Amino acid sequence: MKTETTKTTRRALLRAGFAGGAAALATGTAAGARAADDPAITEIQDWNRYPGKGVDATPYGSPSSFEAHVIRKNVPWLTSDPISSVNFTPLHEIDGIITPSGLCFERHHGGIAEIDPNAHRLMVHGMVDKPLVFTMADLKRFPRENRVYFLECAANSGMEWRGAQLNGCQYTHGMVHCVMYTGVPLKTILNEAGVKPEGKWLLAEGADASAMTRSIPLEKALDDCMVAFGMNGEALRPEQGYPVRLVVPGWEGNMWIKWLRRLEIGDQPWQQREETSKYTDLLANGKARRFTFLMDVKSVITNPSPQAPIRHGKGPLVLTGVAWSGNGRIKRVDVSVDGGRNWHTARIDGPSLPKALHRFYYEFDWDGSELFLQSRAIDEAGFVQPTKDQLRSVRGTNSIYHNNGIQTWHVTEEGRIENVEIS
Repeated sequence: MKTETTKTTRRALLRAGFAGGAAALATGTAAGARAADDPAITEIQDWNRYPGKGVDATPYGSPSSFEAHVIRKNVPWLTSDPISSVNFTPLHEIDGIITPSGLCFERHHGGIAEIDPNAHRLMVHGMVDKPLVFTMADLKRFPRENRVYFLECAANSGMEWRGAQLNGCQYTHGMVHCVMYTGVPLKTILNEAGVKPEGKWLLAEGADASAMTRSIPLEKALDDCMVAFGMNGEALRPEQGYPVRLVVPGWEGNMWIKWLRRLEIGDQPWQQREETSKYTDLLANGKARRFTFLMDVKSVITNPSPQAPIRHGKGPLVLTGVAWSGNGRIKRVDVSVDGGRNWHTARIDGPSLPKALHRFYYEFDWDGSELFLQSRAIDEAGFVQPTKDQLRSVRGTNSIYHNNGIQTWHVTEEGRIENVEIS
């Protein structure tokens, strides 16, 4: 039987623990020294004092109001009209490899099509044994798959071809995202129609006002492409192609036709607008590379970066970024803090999935000196991310597409960061 003098109450333990912990902190660290007079610790806050909203306050959940700054942003002067424009994923504000659905960049050529799924149809025709038309209900009766892939616009980093331009990785690299798609393998649908032996190409067409149309080699269509109606566990968002879109893993985003309405099989490419006058790479000699589908190995440091300066001063620093490749998995990412003179192997953390974003980290103690931050990715096929000068020596500076050159951020002694170029 315990006496009153030996009995320990929960409240007494808490008091003793807090006092002991505060004393240890106060003598051990600067942060601890501030704890004794920090109102965030010593005073009860409103959220401790008053009950909050109930379970039905937001039937569809949304981020905290304190995260209201984490949004997509556009650059108004890039295009003459927002219905044929782009906004950018805030890469510097997110972590991991999955992009939240509401932060995935948008690229439209005729605005967002608002489509009633009950009135939408997908037609398969051309060089097939049996032309078919599918409703959304029909598509959802096929066996489905879930796959994580990155999607990158071919024009991502396009403004940087001739030198440092836009000050922030949201603007230099923010036309990329990575989500989990749910849908039906494209080959399942094509097999249902029966592709004739002479069929070599697929034409995919969208139902938006621009009638976005691209030619895709049948070999790719039968490999890993999907007809997707889900994204991150829910239906596609309207700006991402609701109710159904094409997924073309590892290849340029313009081919991932949104609001998919038609698939035609043919024996040659169709030479559509977006594969002749657009989405070709003009070289220095005046000739253009065409059908440059693959998105090459690439990476960028997302934090610290111009929109995410170093605010805490000297000491431990977590550097992080993303890497990706249309060839498959990322094998290694190197990081330099001195503009490429010396390289250190970064730590890749999280799932390593083919044709998906990879998250890397490099932790070090910053002494407050000037830094020139770079990252260099290497994929499982052995391709190494080039410097910008290496890229320009082959491609010139006329293109706006497929720029996967190494990005440099200059960090000042005060922690401010600018987009610069060390080629």
